[in-house]
Amino acid sequence: MALVPQTKQQRGLYPPAMSSDPFISLREPEFAERPSDQQISPRAGVLIINADDWGSNSETTDRIFECVRHGAVSSASAMVFMADSERAAELALERGVDVGLHLNFTTPFTAQQVPAQLVRHQQLLMRFLRGNPLARTVFHPGLHRSFKYVMTAQLEEFRRLFDSEPARIDGHHHMHLCANVLLADLLPAGTIARRNFSFQSGEKSVANRLFRKIVDNKLAKQHRLTDYFFSLPPLEPAERLERIVGLAKRAAVEVETHPVNPEEYRFLMDGRIFNLIGEVPIASSYRLPHCKPS
Repeated sequence: MALVPQTKQQRGLYPPAMSSDPFISLREPEFAERPSDQQISPRAGVLIINADDWGSNSETTDRIFECVRHGAVSSASAMVFMADSERAAELALERGVDVGLHLNFTTPFTAQQVPAQLVRHQQLLMRFLRGNPLARTVFHPGLHRSFKYVMTAQLEEFRRLFDSEPARIDGHHHMHLCANVLLADLLPAGTIARRNFSFQSGEKSVANRLFRKIVDNKLAKQHRLTDYFFSLPPLEPAERLERIVGLAKRAAVEVETHPVNPEEYRFLMDGRIFNLIGEVPIASSYRLPHCKPS
């Protein structure tokens, strides 16, 4: 049953501001080597479970919201210009769901009355980014204006929906890390930005690890990052997730989830996540304990 919020009266509750996934190969890494681009806080760590695609459609929004109410999800990343973006924004504002902006360059906008010019520019970006797995590593000068236009439009729409600047930004299919966004410094400075997936030493090739490290180091110059970032799946072996939770005892760890995926939804809702984490609490919002408040 759809969850329909009644009003926007409680805006004060708003916190500071895929099986068919063609980029599934970007979601492989499991365990992390210690990051070299940041000092890990001497204070207690934090375990952030963030759900992507808030507002993509009603099923996705509702499943994420159930997980938030259940205490299994800390926060969400909101898509704009999508079929459920308006209702999802109402719900987040009314019920105090902590959301950031989930930039979308690779999936068609599905909301009604999306500006035709925005659709055309996004189509150019989709053809480029989805046309080659390595496209995100290449700066395309001919698409600079399109990237800037589509990025700016999504920032403005987020402001309209939430009456606030996004305090953190990540990307659908992680394309906020593509060369045209990073090299042009399109992400607003000072925001929290999602880093590359973390991995343990030897898990990836030297070239792959070097590339990821360069990207994360560039991000860290203008943005706040978690110490580690993982996807929730694969859920087996259990030792993988146990090690991730162990890192959260001393560092800021973000775990990405997509509750619209039945396997992930069941894991978050049937109690297994709480059995796994033991005494390590799931954060009630997206917060970085080793960062000074903005």
